[in-house]
Amino acid sequence: MIPGGFGKRGTDGKIEAIKHARMNKIPFLGICYGMQMAIIEFARNQLNLKNATSSEFDKKGLPIIGLLNEWSKDGKTIKGTDKDLGGTMRLGSYDAKLQNNSMIRKIYKSKLIKERHRHRYEVNIAYREKFEKKGMIFSGLSPDNQLPEIIELKKHPWFIGVQFHPEFKSRPLSPHPLFSSFIKAAKNHK
Repeated sequence: MIPGGFGKRGTDGKIEAIKHARMNKIPFLGICYGMQMAIIEFARNQLNLKNATSSEFDKKGLPIIGLLNEWSKDGKTIKGTDKDLGGTMRLGSYDAKLQNNSMIRKIYKSKLIKERHRHRYEVNIAYREKFEKKGMIFSGLSPDNQLPEIIELKKHPWFIGVQFHPEFKSRPLSPHPLFSSFIKAAKNHK
């Protein structure tokens, strides 16, 4: 599991751990920043976008992760800026539509979920088709289909990344379904 966080520190190790989990069919759960690192790992190693990165920690690479105003303006990729940093955080509860026949839909047993967010950076939806051709599906999207909320790998027993924070809705006697499913998958992993 790669949890949420901010900044460049430790990113190379996180990306290598994600690659190891992906290649060796080890259950993986990426939360917020963890999902973003999974996107970067997959872009670099499966899409051959060697300079794929987040504008949070690298302004020179290909920003497949960035502030909304960085990567989508009039259909053009925009390199980042630090202006308005304090006002760009997506906070609170947001809806997500879950894809039919996805692992996440089976876990939630629902078409629509509402989860809590706390982040500034988002996955660039412009790369969706390239990811999905290589087997990483965007199995949860915002209602307007612009913000990837959940990713998973088709040919992996349990590989899920979520942009939101399931820990905000988990309790000792009422665990979040993602944690229950992840723990079960880890327990059953051989």
